[in-house]
This record gives sequence, structure tokens and C-alpha cells, in this order.
Amino acid sequence: MVDAVLLDLDGTLADTAPDLAYALNQTLIKADREPLSFESIRPVASNGSAPLIELGFGTQLDEATFEHYRQQLLDVYLQNLTRETTLMEGMGALLQTLEQHSIAWGVVTNKPARFTDPLMAQLNLSARAACIISGDTTEHPKPHPRPLLFACELMGVQPQQCIYMGDAQRDIEAGKRAKMLTLACRFGYLAPEESIEQWNADAIIDHPEETLQWI
Repeated sequence: MVDAVLLDLDGTLADTAPDLAYALNQTLIKADREPLSFESIRPVASNGSAPLIELGFGTQLDEATFEHYRQQLLDVYLQNLTRETTLMEGMGALLQTLEQHSIAWGVVTNKPARFTDPLMAQLNLSARAACIISGDTTEHPKPHPRPLLFACELMGVQPQQCIYMGDAQRDIEAGKRAKMLTLACRFGYLAPEESIEQWNADAIIDHPEETLQWI
């Protein structure tokens, strides 16, 4: 019997890519550059601000200029966390079912807390989540297992009785290192060249509610 389900945030729990794309494109426009298509930004959306700036501006910026644009992007994003962000399709139903069966759920993300906490609040999820672990909550982010193990400590459950869902290889690596059942989410922000089958997750799912067959 599973005691808890833990989820990655970007591209697993919530579809945050539209607002991250908006933040990048606003930064590009302010720098007199052409905005990028959403399709080109989506696969990079959950990788953090640095890869987004590299996507938009290339890799030839000096360190100071790179950091200037990165901070601009983060400032825009912080003011637009839920401009278009919603739960991933089917995720609301999954959370309701888990709650109806008294199965705790929580979030473990590499997103810094200054974005995670207000985002969860604006989505009206803060009080529902059994725990919210951000990228700077513990001394190591994913793929280190510490954030997942800390989540278990907070919830009072054993890692072996938990599922971890994520749409990146680092999620599956962290989950396996924590001895959890791992579900790789094909509905998330995968780049075309990524081979999700090579992540060695316990299962690959195409829709959030497929999680229920593992409960």
C-alpha cells in the first residue's frame, strides 16, 4: 500500500511553461531581440533560468550580462507566476482521488522557494499539500535523494511506501536513489531528443490518472 505520492512541480503537477516562456520573451523584447516560439521554449521550461537565458541569448554572453538578463527574467516571472499557469490536464482529478483515499501528496521541486511558495499559494494548493520541498530547502537539490527523503521525514512515511512522479531524468534518478517507486511522466516537458525509456523508471505514464494503478 502506498502512503504518499510526491510530485515534481514544473511539467508534472503544473503547466508552468507558458509563464516561463512569457518571462523569457519579455526579457528578449526588452533587449531588442525577437521573441521565441512557445514550442521552442517548452522543452527547456523546467530546467531553470540559466538554460532559458542560454536558449534566448546563446552561450556567448559575458558573465555579468548573462546574470543581468537572468535576473530580469526572474523578476518578470515572479510577477507573473500564474498568468497562464494551471494544473496539468488530469492532475486535479488525481489529487482529488488521492485525498479521497487519505493518501498524502506533496511537491519536491528544484524551483527555489521564493517562486515555489507563492506559486503553490496562487494555485490554492499550499494547504492541501502535505509538504512542499523546494530546490533550496535542503543542502542538495535533485538528483540527490535528500529532498525526497526530507519530504518523507516531514510526512512521517517510509520512502519505500512512496511514489515519486517527474518529467526529467533527474527526478527519476532522485526517486530511485531514495528507494521510491518512480513514474516518468511523458506528458511533461520532454525535449524531442530525450529518450524517456532510458531513465529506467518503474513505469512511464501518459496521463496523471494512470498513477492510480500503482496505488
